[in-house]
Amino acid sequence: MPTAPERPAEPAGILIRSARTADVRPMRALVAPLAEQRVLLQKESVAYYESVGDFVVAERDGEVIGCGAVHVLWEDLAEIRTLAVASSALGHGVGTMLLTRLVERARELGVERLFCLTFETGFFERHGFEVIEGQAVAPDVYVELLRSYDEGVAEFLDLERVKPNTLGNTRMLRVL
Repeated sequence: MPTAPERPAEPAGILIRSARTADVRPMRALVAPLAEQRVLLQKESVAYYESVGDFVVAERDGEVIGCGAVHVLWEDLAEIRTLAVASSALGHGVGTMLLTRLVERARELGVERLFCLTFETGFFERHGFEVIEGQAVAPDVYVELLRSYDEGVAEFLDLERVKPNTLGNTRMLRVL
């Protein structure tokens, strides 16, 4: 079982907080260049508003410089989604701060496992995630999850219909 990484010291002036509806536009702006590079999927504004409660943001001097979400997939399983940091803030621990807060939220929700689909395997490995192959849920749960319209669930299940969107990404899991 992976050990939890130590909580990093927060860089001066950076606040990690729950996202608000006013953060949706800056979050989409953070994601846009990564979507152009096909690192993240760009979602419609409505998808951000519908899931704003899943998100936390990193803020410096009133500006949103990072975001990420934890989205529950099943009673013991959630996904880390849309983890993005402004290029001007890369290398300063903002991604780690966001992920640490998302892991805390997952624990508060009673989640025991966290899934992510990522190109940034080294980052997630440093935070206790491991590459997974095949199915990571029991057959009866798999059947229930197939009923979901959520693309993240389809990605977790490694369904053929989402493979064009996930090409090159790695499926990873962390046990809390």
